Amino acid sequence: MEALQSIFDYILGFGAAVFVPLILIIVGLIARMKFKDAFSSGLTLGLAFVGMGLVIGFMMDAMGPAARQFVDNTGIELTAIDGGWTSLATLAWAWPLAFFMFPIQIGINAIMLLINKTNTLNVDLWNVWGKILTAVLVIGVSGSVTLAFIVASLQIIIELKVADVNQKQIGELTQIPGVTSTHSMTLFGVFLYPLNRLLDFVPGLDRKIDADWLKERIGIFAENHVMGFIIGILLGVTAKYNIQEILILGVQAAAALTLFPMVAKLFMQALAPLSDAISEFMRKRFEGKELHIGLDWPIMAGCNEVWVTCIVLVPFTLMFAAFLPGNNVLPFAGIINLSFAVAALIVTGGNLLRMIILGVVTTPVFLYVATYFAPTITKLANDTGAITVPAGQLLSWSTLEYPVFRYVFANAANVVNGQFWGLVAAIIWMVLFVWYYKGMKKRSEMIEKNADKIA
Repeated sequence: MEALQSIFDYILGFGAAVFVPLILIIVGLIARMKFKDAFSSGLTLGLAFVGMGLVIGFMMDAMGPAARQFVDNTGIELTAIDGGWTSLATLAWAWPLAFFMFPIQIGINAIMLLINKTNTLNVDLWNVWGKILTAVLVIGVSGSVTLAFIVASLQIIIELKVADVNQKQIGELTQIPGVTSTHSMTLFGVFLYPLNRLLDFVPGLDRKIDADWLKERIGIFAENHVMGFIIGILLGVTAKYNIQEILILGVQAAAALTLFPMVAKLFMQALAPLSDAISEFMRKRFEGKELHIGLDWPIMAGCNEVWVTCIVLVPFTLMFAAFLPGNNVLPFAGIINLSFAVAALIVTGGNLLRMIILGVVTTPVFLYVATYFAPTITKLANDTGAITVPAGQLLSWSTLEYPVFRYVFANAANVVNGQFWGLVAAIIWMVLFVWYYKGMKKRSEMIEKNADKIA
């Protein structure tokens, strides 16, 4: 068993920037791509992942201190440290049974493809740590290892079904054919979908208000660099920075919003040839059968709406953290809430105004769930020794991915201890999932019809 774990640890140690491109090169060769073309596509995808990581890290480094300064200025003490996704990924891999999740994910995906229950081949295997973290949180609440694996397996199935119905919308937003996102953060869309439907009844919100719409209305002020500069300036003012620091933050935010779409073009450059090859391969050998490549969320990073929403939500997140009764988490490493923005982009079809409204409404959900799981996460850190948490403090993640799913199903597993409310909540969540699935499937059909008309 130790030898098997060592093999998986070694493979996953390559990280997404190496591991995912290697998988795609192999898939490309199977689809009869020339080696030079498959290699070029894979290498370009690796560059895209590295570039996106660098820009996100740059933005986090710029925004994080301003966020902390804002909370410090309020004088409110919050004892739960926000370690962000990297800290929780470290803890997830510290679980002794973590490596079992790797073959479980591959096996479930393979079976669902064979029995035609999904059209998505998930090559984003590095993000298996998200399922591991879900399992660990289930154990922390219920104490049941068996139910932890059951919930994680359910998550794998649901994320494939969500990836299927999201594919057309993601394709329309990114203009990258044949791909979808199997990142589980899209599961938050199940919670957002009914809220977005409520916005259908609000006058003025039925129009498409995205980055292009803003450019038509306010010109240069909607350009990435100008918008980033303005938002950075406002954040610096809320942090009570001096003039020099405010201007530096403004330029840094402008740089981040300018670089994101540039790096995102690499995803299209890498994936378009691969998608064409796979489509042709499937057409020749499996007539009528579609196959979509499931990838990490950065394939949507070229959508300006994601970054504008993330930055606009920063001051709201900080204000909620400071004044929300019962919150104990100080946002820092997770202050850029991609966990929300990616799901909201898909659910709203890139409607910027709706994304911001939904973000303001649901930000407390992230903070409360992060507060709820803080003792469990801290105990895991102390038990494994993977991360040192100072005495008297807790560890969490202010923008924990798909918080509703994890909170509901961790408590559903607590039925083994005689607690039944979580089971009821899980049933409600599954009903919402069916609603989401049917709604997005209908939207996919509309997108396909519109594409046929244009063609």
